[in-house]
Amino acid sequence: MEGTSRGPALRWVAVTAVAPVSWGTNYYVTHAFLPADSPLYGAAIRALPAGLLLLALARRLPRGSWWWKSLVLGVLNMGGFFALVYVAAQRLPTSLASTVMAIAPLVMMVIAGPLLGERPRPAHLAGAGAGLGGVCLMLLAGTASADLIGVLASAAAMLMSSLGYVLAKRWSSDVPVLASTAWQLVAGGVVLIPFAVGFDGAPPDLDTSGVLAFAYVSVVCTGLAFAAWFAGLRHLTAGTVGLVGLLNPVTGVLLGTLLAAESLSLRQLLGLALVLGGILLGRPRSGTRPPTPLPTPPHPPRARPLAPTPPPGPGRGPDRPTDRPD
Repeated sequence: MEGTSRGPALRWVAVTAVAPVSWGTNYYVTHAFLPADSPLYGAAIRALPAGLLLLALARRLPRGSWWWKSLVLGVLNMGGFFALVYVAAQRLPTSLASTVMAIAPLVMMVIAGPLLGERPRPAHLAGAGAGLGGVCLMLLAGTASADLIGVLASAAAMLMSSLGYVLAKRWSSDVPVLASTAWQLVAGGVVLIPFAVGFDGAPPDLDTSGVLAFAYVSVVCTGLAFAAWFAGLRHLTAGTVGLVGLLNPVTGVLLGTLLAAESLSLRQLLGLALVLGGILLGRPRSGTRPPTPLPTPPHPPRARPLAPTPPPGPGRGPDRPTDRPD
């Protein structure tokens, strides 16, 4: 359910936007500063410190069914997702790696129907269509060749996370956002460690820039970003949140152009405009009004205080309650 008025809804859109903008910067930082041959260690180092930091802030452990829910969401939203994104960021240009994720709004709308009972508004569908058209233009117009493994990794990450986000919205209404985010990150990081040891071998040898890059990716692109993202899912529909996620490829393309010297063709600019148009189409409706409060019933008339009963005196008593003459 979106906010009760346009103002609160737009504030939650602004909070949610922190996540895709941060994720857009993650592609560039990973591609430029982190080792390319340790995707599982890279995903674990991204998830576990952020989860432990949020867990220290939330100071709450899972209970009951949240032990297995945290594991499922941790694999979908964190562990498997981070590993696939790491592979995509290393094998694809920054702009191309981020734009594949723009298909997520349409996938989230499809999944949210049976799982959440949310029917997408026509504006949501139009926004998703515009975003998808923009993605196609940007993918087909790039000057660099598209690595098949990188594209498949990015697409798999998008599918996993779309399902995980909708399940998180379905399950997380009874726990604080900070706590559920921490549980998912810790679970995802713990699951990744044995796979990292088995497949990646020794941990990567990081220099100062690598340590700083991992700190940024873990704290900003993970801890802060996912807390904002899941807060948005708590207050907005999955369709609206998915469309806000289109800021991910926008940020990736702009950073790839400004910092990584990746070229931006006219068709890519048109695709970028379509993506931004899709975000605007899916913004929260302005006609939503807060519920009208019930009229307050009028206060009943104040009763006049009773006159004090005079004390008994001469000629008064139980048999003579008044001063009537005999």
